[in-house]
Amino acid sequence: MVVSHQTPDDIISRMQDIVRESAKGADALYVAELKLAECELAYDSAYQRAFLDAGGTVADRQAVARLQTSDLQFQVAVAKAEVGRVKLKMKQLSDAGTFTAVIAKQVELLWRHP
Repeated sequence: MVVSHQTPDDIISRMQDIVRESAKGADALYVAELKLAECELAYDSAYQRAFLDAGGTVADRQAVARLQTSDLQFQVAVAKAEVGRVKLKMKQLSDAGTFTAVIAKQVELLWRHP
């Protein structure tokens, strides 16, 4: 992004885009965290049931429970990745807002003092 080619209207439009996109972040984070909580609950419940239903030593029961719930454990890992992705996107939007504000200040100076 070259500052000398930016107009105040360009900067305002970019800031509005960032604000609109950022507003979606809190909702997206809530949805991702809710999904993670649901996945963790499903995994924990299934693991405990599988552990209780399995026979043998504690180590045997743990191994059986892990094998029977591996797909749910994978879903938990994916849900954690989704939460991380939403947080990263929110951070990137915050950084973009900061950078755009700096550019806005530079454009303001250029327009005031050509």
